[in-house]
Amino acid sequence: MSEETPAAEPVQTPPNAPDVPPDRLAIDPASEWFDADKLRRGIGIRFKGVVRTNVEEYSISGGWVRVQAGKTMDRKGRPLTLKLNGPVEAWYEDLGEDAPVAKA
Repeated sequence: MSEETPAAEPVQTPPNAPDVPPDRLAIDPASEWFDADKLRRGIGIRFKGVVRTNVEEYSISGGWVRVQAGKTMDRKGRPLTLKLNGPVEAWYEDLGEDAPVAKA
């Protein structure tokens, strides 16, 4: 007997909600959290109060980011990543300086 894990359903954004990035997003096309349309807009990430440009994946509600561990690769040729815990904030860079920020 094998039980299937339910797939994550996309969260519906109410029409009057601010334009903020999703709670979780990844840049790896093989990930279930990958969304090319959202990534094309450009997403800014602030982790522990510092703007980061090397984030591979993030989760605002989980309070973590994944960053590449130097130039180290796994056996499949993908970058090896480290999961860092702390407060995460995200915004769309195409909205300018006063963009609404998603944070926990």
